[in-house]
Amino acid sequence: MSATSPTAVPARPFRERIGPDSRSGHYAAPRRYRLHLSPSDADCLLIAVTHGLLGLGDTLPLTVLPAVPDTPDGGYAALRPLYEAAAHRFTGPATAPVLGDGWTGRIVSTHAPDILEDLVLRFAGDRGEALRPPADRAESEAVAALCELGVHEAAQHAGELGLDGDAHRAPLSTLLGALDALERRLADQEYVLGGDTPTVTDVRVWVTLLHLDTVHRWHLDADAVHRIAAHPSLWSYARRLAAHPAFGAHLDVAGIAARHHARCRGREAAGAAMPIVQWPARPPRPSSRPATITLNTPA
Repeated sequence: MSATSPTAVPARPFRERIGPDSRSGHYAAPRRYRLHLSPSDADCLLIAVTHGLLGLGDTLPLTVLPAVPDTPDGGYAALRPLYEAAAHRFTGPATAPVLGDGWTGRIVSTHAPDILEDLVLRFAGDRGEALRPPADRAESEAVAALCELGVHEAAQHAGELGLDGDAHRAPLSTLLGALDALERRLADQEYVLGGDTPTVTDVRVWVTLLHLDTVHRWHLDADAVHRIAAHPSLWSYARRLAAHPAFGAHLDVAGIAARHHARCRGREAAGAAMPIVQWPARPPRPSSRPATITLNTPA
């Protein structure tokens, strides 16, 4: 009987959660955890901006990874020790986002929606409730679906090469309809859900608009980009939020472009040279080695 090698662990999301108190395996102890994010990725940017709005810099430290993954499989070499500690013989890319536990040196979660929800529910207290008002939960989820299906997916399909006229027009119509709905919301109010301060819903809409202009635009024709740009309240809102410190701190248009062009094999269309928003430039971050992963003794 021949010997067999140990079975490798396939790539999968890690989905443990932060619990409500010390009886949970993972609970929100200050500086126990660290976020590892690459804000050139839409999910990471959503988490990073929310982290900033909640003022969690001291409670939950953040390591910013390069815009473009640095391993051949599309992962990050700096995250490999965390992945291998979490699952022996782990295979697949060591990707961001990662919520890591400094007490154990292991991964809590790589699932962006869970990480975002735990930031709001477990780390932020009353600030989290203000950022995601419970009374607006259903409306917030409806807007999130509109962003994902009506904008992101529709823009992807509208920009695909080889579509005939009708196939191109259908997703473009869906995209424009979603933008019309957001335009109506913002015509007479400052934020998507109303109120005087941004919410998680605003973060999601803003990240969606940013990637529509900096990623999807490259694959749309000039007429489509012109029609997308014809939503003045929506794009004014996007520019206004870009000037907010929590949003602007992680805005890296050059990094988003570099990440997109590193992996995209599609051809550019006529709309590529027509940016909708002149997004503010962010000075390059000082080059530094990512934080070393160490184990801390619980207090």
